Amino acid sequence: MSPSPSPATAGELNVLGEALKICSCEPMTGWFRDGSCRTNPADVGLHTVCCVVNEAFLAYTKAQGNDLSAPAPAHGFPGLKPGDHWCVCASRWLEAYEDGMAPPVILDACEQATLLLIPLEVLQAHSV
Repeated sequence: MSPSPSPATAGELNVLGEALKICSCEPMTGWFRDGSCRTNPADVGLHTVCCVVNEAFLAYTKAQGNDLSAPAPAHGFPGLKPGDHWCVCASRWLEAYEDGMAPPVILDACEQATLLLIPLEVLQAHSV
């Protein structure tokens, strides 16, 4: 199981307008691979949703062509298992939500840019 969220980079805000917390360092996640769901203009996928992956979401994303459970040693990726915390693309999480397959989210670790695609009320309804 991943550690509970802790403070991330100063100045980054979460969807609640508070300091962004770390999503996971085991496995290491985030666009910057620093444990945080921070983003920048180069992150076209907007990897800002910190979720707790479950079996249903892993199967769903695999069926969509992105097998997050498969290890990729060349990229230092161990593969995810249910219970891991992971920064997912806001559009992929929204797609999973629309298909009834969205995993739970950790609000204090979801970067504020998430709100460009996903309403706060939707995230709150899926928060742990």
